[in-house]
Amino acid sequence: MDVEDLDRYYRQTPPAPTDNGRVELIVARLGDGKHATLDRATLDPDDGLDGDRWRDGKRNPDTPISLMSAHVVRTIAPDHQLVPDAGDNLLVDLDLSAAALPVGTRLRIGETVLEITPEPHTGCKKFHARFGSAALRWINHRDHRDEHLRGRYARVVQGGTITRGDVITRLDADA
Repeated sequence: MDVEDLDRYYRQTPPAPTDNGRVELIVARLGDGKHATLDRATLDPDDGLDGDRWRDGKRNPDTPISLMSAHVVRTIAPDHQLVPDAGDNLLVDLDLSAAALPVGTRLRIGETVLEITPEPHTGCKKFHARFGSAALRWINHRDHRDEHLRGRYARVVQGGTITRGDVITRLDADA
């Protein structure tokens, strides 16, 4: 598909919810392009997702957890399937746009609380290799910047366990 086809397909499917989303896939990035799909994971404020390569690498405090919209993954993936190779920890059914999730927004997932960080999340050479140049151009197009099609980064504010299928709830600013 080219950029216009991707955009058309994305716009014709039902949008992700802005509140009360759901965790569709949990992924530990193991390194060397390998990923493990998990039914359950522990998130820690200091170490991110248990078993994820972030724990062992350069630890940017704004990037321990990466989220990507399952809706976007289904748009760019072959046969419109969820795939762990997107390179993100959580594939979610949730609107990740700046309008829906401004920087600082907190999300409760299972026992955990995450906070959206300002760190930009853009496609890289791995993303290009997995999904192609049209997908990379589409997610990074200037008209889509505020939609955060590539995803968002979050820090763990309150650690705990999450499970595939958990509801994602936006918390009020004072929660």
